[in-house]
Amino acid sequence: MAGTRVKARGESVFAERFAVFAECLLTGVWIAVASLGVVTYPAAFAAGARHLRRRTAHEGGGWREFVADFRAALRGGWLAGLAGWVAVAAVRVDVQAARAGIPGGPLVGAVGVVALIGLVVAGLRASAVWAPGARWRTLLAGAGRRTVLDPAGSFLIVGGLAVVAVSAWFAAPLAVAVLGAVAAAAVAVEERYLHR
Repeated sequence: MAGTRVKARGESVFAERFAVFAECLLTGVWIAVASLGVVTYPAAFAAGARHLRRRTAHEGGGWREFVADFRAALRGGWLAGLAGWVAVAAVRVDVQAARAGIPGGPLVGAVGVVALIGLVVAGLRASAVWAPGARWRTLLAGAGRRTVLDPAGSFLIVGGLAVVAVSAWFAAPLAVAVLGAVAAAAVAVEERYLHR
């Protein structure tokens, strides 16, 4: 059952932390598979983040709960995913304008790239706090504010995204597993923000 508390095992701190790390890697694979629908990545990250929150709270949950959360998050999450791709297309146009030598193009391109990074961070922060019944518009608005008001936390998420990029450059299969670590980083940043 998803909502039942699982009794914490009498394991060492190292074993428990390694188990969380392993769960992050497995969750990354789940997120990658759920993101194959192109516009489904916000729902995939939301389901992954919720799974990791359950795991760190020692609550039960597994693949079935992930799929149920993914379906629930997908109801409004696909629109957020579509908006994300529209933003990527707009930034691509900005970067092409910068490369074409249009006056002011480099500035517009740089602003576009920074804005896109901010949107990605806000999307991850929104996914990290998603719960069934939550509206994506409300989640994204709150996450946008937290992205600006908590630059240290936002920078940590950017660092996680950089790890995914380096992993993809080094070996593409590593990037798939590291997606779960990015979801965990977003969950941790949101927890940190909540308790500061």
